[in-house]
Amino acid sequence: MSTDLKSKFLQVYDSLKSDLIHDPAFEFDDDSRHWVERMLDYNVPGGKLNRGLSVVDSYKLLKGEELTEDEVFLACALGWCIEWLQAYFLVLDDIMDESHTRRGQPCWFRLPKVGMIAVNDGVVLRNHIPRILKKHFRGKAYYADLLDLFNEVEFQTASGQMIDLITTLVGQKELSKYSLSTHRRIVQFKTAYYSFYLPVACALLMFGENLDDHVQVKNVLVEMGTYFQVQDDYLDCFGAPEVIGKIGTDIEDFKCSWLVVKALELANEEQKKLLNENYGRKDPGSVAKVKELYHTLNLQGVFEDYENKSHEKIIKSIETHPSKAVQEVLKSFLGKIYKRQK
Repeated sequence: MSTDLKSKFLQVYDSLKSDLIHDPAFEFDDDSRHWVERMLDYNVPGGKLNRGLSVVDSYKLLKGEELTEDEVFLACALGWCIEWLQAYFLVLDDIMDESHTRRGQPCWFRLPKVGMIAVNDGVVLRNHIPRILKKHFRGKAYYADLLDLFNEVEFQTASGQMIDLITTLVGQKELSKYSLSTHRRIVQFKTAYYSFYLPVACALLMFGENLDDHVQVKNVLVEMGTYFQVQDDYLDCFGAPEVIGKIGTDIEDFKCSWLVVKALELANEEQKKLLNENYGRKDPGSVAKVKELYHTLNLQGVFEDYENKSHEKIIKSIETHPSKAVQEVLKSFLGKIYKRQK
């Protein structure tokens, strides 16, 4: 990722933010303008920006030549729409999970002057997306397709979040409800569509493609998203907090994590009993017992094996795609996440 692209990307953020806090549809005063600006700066640009930058990268690879100023701006704007979508989900997600930190700083709702106003801020973030799309894409042939795409992916993500939350409720009564197929469904809907498919779909639309012709691309990206989430589950337990920027709490939170699903598959009756007694408890002793069991079952080795097999499978399905440019897009995506540490 070239630094000039990232600085260009951040310039576009400033431009979009300025549009939004001077949106003619609302009468801003200094207080409301200041609030929105501070809320945006705190929640939107702070992450790794991978999803947003991927739109620009993907579009470049599809076009295969230098982008015009206008194309760079539009690709960045779509990238930011994904970052806005992400911010909206995370702000609300942190409230639901009662989290404390996000990206190495306190969650937005934890700030003394914010609290539950964060719920409405989430709604505002969500509403910024169609404002950005309207201002910059209204005249484009693919405008309706863009709106459809964002609506559809938002629905899939919210529904994935729902299965995650209700599965966790049932799981607390009995861990046996947790299975690989449940994990896969949650991940596919909650993460894979918006993090992996959406950036590439945005680039394809800008490039004039019809998304119905790219079901295979969607499938490969959902597969990558699943692999990415398994890595995430793994890092939540085995990653270093100073590297990943947060302290993992999947065990305490009774999450349907890939690790617990695998542990249930591999455990004997006695080990299952230990899991049932300790998984989802807040006290450090219980968490330590679960982690110890993960070590005993060699989940680190099981994960490495999964990682290699998954990578191989994804590469094979990418290489069957007829378009070399699309293959490049998919491979560049995979390159960013394979064997990542954070």
